[in-house]
Amino acid sequence: MDTFAGFHRSHRCGELRAEQAGETVSVCGWVQRQRDLGGLQFIDLRDRSGILQLAFDDGTARDIFEKATGVRSEFVLAVTGVLRERDAKNPELPTGDVELQVTELRILSRAETPPFEITRDTATNEALRLRYRYLDLRRPNLQENLMLRHRVNKVTRDYFDSQGFLEIETPILIKSTPEGARDYLVPSRQHKGSFYALPQSPQLYKQLTMVAGLDRYFQMARSFRDEDQRGNRQPEFTQVDMEMSFVDMEDILKIVEGYMSCIFSEILGLELELPLSRITFDEAMRRYGSDKPDTRYGLEITDYSDLLKECEFGVFSSAIAEGGSVRGILAKDAVKTLSRKEIDRLVEFVKGIGGKGIAWARLTEDGASSSFGKFLSEAEMDVLLARAGAETGDVLLLISGADNTEVLSQLGFLRTEVAGKLNLIPDNQWDLLWITEFPFFEYDRETEQYLPMHHAFTAPMDEYLDVLETDRASVKAKAYDLVLNGDEMASGSIRITDPALQSRIFDLLGLTQEESREKFGFLLEAFKYGAPPHGGLGMGLDRLMMQLTGSENIRDVIAFPKLKDASEPMTNCPGPVASEQLDELGIQLSE
Repeated sequence: MDTFAGFHRSHRCGELRAEQAGETVSVCGWVQRQRDLGGLQFIDLRDRSGILQLAFDDGTARDIFEKATGVRSEFVLAVTGVLRERDAKNPELPTGDVELQVTELRILSRAETPPFEITRDTATNEALRLRYRYLDLRRPNLQENLMLRHRVNKVTRDYFDSQGFLEIETPILIKSTPEGARDYLVPSRQHKGSFYALPQSPQLYKQLTMVAGLDRYFQMARSFRDEDQRGNRQPEFTQVDMEMSFVDMEDILKIVEGYMSCIFSEILGLELELPLSRITFDEAMRRYGSDKPDTRYGLEITDYSDLLKECEFGVFSSAIAEGGSVRGILAKDAVKTLSRKEIDRLVEFVKGIGGKGIAWARLTEDGASSSFGKFLSEAEMDVLLARAGAETGDVLLLISGADNTEVLSQLGFLRTEVAGKLNLIPDNQWDLLWITEFPFFEYDRETEQYLPMHHAFTAPMDEYLDVLETDRASVKAKAYDLVLNGDEMASGSIRITDPALQSRIFDLLGLTQEESREKFGFLLEAFKYGAPPHGGLGMGLDRLMMQLTGSENIRDVIAFPKLKDASEPMTNCPGPVASEQLDELGIQLSE
C-alpha cells in the first residue's frame, strides 16, 4: 500500500463543479465501483460529501492505469488529477458534469469484499448491517442523517446562546432516584455495596443550577433508561434539555417555539406560524384518544352514549350503565377500502391492544349494514348515523367499554391505524401543537396507587392545592408537552420550589419522611436557601431527527444504536467481565 505522507487533499469529492474545470485537484475516498472498458477505466470515488468520477484513459501514465486496474470496491484512495467536463454528463449527481483525469493514484488501504453492498437503498437485513455498523454508516443516507444532526446541534447551541442560556454539563454518575423507568446501575469499587445510577434525565441537577442562581441552563444531555424498547426509543438517548428561572409557562413555551422556528427555518427552509396551537389534555383525549394526537387529518372521536344508553344491544347499554361509554370514528368514503374482511382485521387489531372488538356500520348504495343494527330500531339507527354525519360510502366504527379512558385510548390507536389504511396522513406537512393541563396523577392498576404522570417535581396548578389529598384524580399539573406529527417531542413543567409542597407530594406518593430525606434530602435542603420560581423542558433530539429526516426507525439517526433488547451486535455489548473485576467491586453473580 502507498503512504499518505506528502499528500494534501484540496477538495472533497462532492464539492467539485464545472466552473472548476481545468484545475488540478486532490481528493480522497472509498471506491464505490470500478468499470474497466479495456482502454478506458472509470472509478467512482465516494466520501461523505458525494461521488466523483475518476477517469483513466490513453492520456494516463501506464503505471497509474495498471494500478487502477487492480482497484476494487471500498479500497481507500488518494488521487490527484485535472478536473474536466464529462462527455456523458450525469444529471443525477451534483458532480455529474465533471470527472477527474488522474495523474497520481495512491492506494492507501485495500478492502475485502464487504458483507453487503454499500448503497443508499441496500436491501440487506438490519441485523447484518448493525453487525457491521461502520460499513452501514458509509451509506450516503445515514451519513446525510448524521451530518444533518450535526447541523441541528449547532443551530441548537447558537439559538440557546443567543437567548442567554449557559451550556452546563451535569454528572453521568448520579444517585439512584425513582423517575418512572428502571435505572442503569453502576457499582462502586471504592464504596463496595453502593451503586451509582446513569441519569434518566438531568432533572434534579438542572433544578439545582436554578437554585445556584445560574438563571438559564441548557445541555445536549445524554440520558439512560432501562426499559423495554419501542420503535422510537433507545436505552441511551440525547435530550435538548433546558431550565429557566423567574418564568411562568408562557415564557418557556415562547422560548421553545422560538427554538422550533429556528430549527425549521435553518434546517428545512420553512417558516413556522407562531404561536403554535394548544389544546388541553382532556380535549386531546376526548377528540383524538391520545395525548399526542396527529391533527393533520380528521377522524375525530364522537360520543354516542346518550343515544344508546337504553338500546337493546347489551354490549352498548351495559357499558354505559357501568359508567362507561360508546364512542366512535367515522371514516368518510371508506366502504371500498374497509371491506368486511378489512374490518375483521381492525377487530383483531383492537383486541391486540386490549380491547374487546369493534361494532361497525357500512353505508353502501344498497343501504346500511352493521354488526349491531338488528338490536336497534330504525329510528335509533337514523339518529346515530345523523349524529355521526354518515353518508353513503362511509364506515362508522364504534368501541364501547366500562372504562372511558380505555375506550378513548383504543379509539386513538384505531384512528391512527385507519388513517394509514385510507392514506389520510399527508406528506410534507408539519403539525406542531402544545398539550397542556395534564393530570398530575395517573392511576396504576398494577400497584393500585396514584403515580405522577410527569414526575414528582412538577407543580400542581394552584387551584387544585386544596384537594391534593382528597381528590387526586381531578388534580391538574403545570405541565406541557410538545407534539409533532403525532409524536411527543418534548415534555416539561413548572417545578415545585416550596419544600412543604414538595414534602406533601412525596407523602402522597407513599414516601415516608425518612425515605424522602434519603432520596431527595439534598433537594429539599437546597430549597430552604432560596429557590427561584423555575421550569423547563426536555426535548428528544433523536425523535426530532426522525421527523426532520423522515426516518421510520430511530436507529437511522444514531451513529451506533442498540437493538430492542438493548444489545449492540457490532461489539457484542453487553458482555461478561472477568471474575477479578467482580471481586474488586465486591459482586458475586447468582446462578
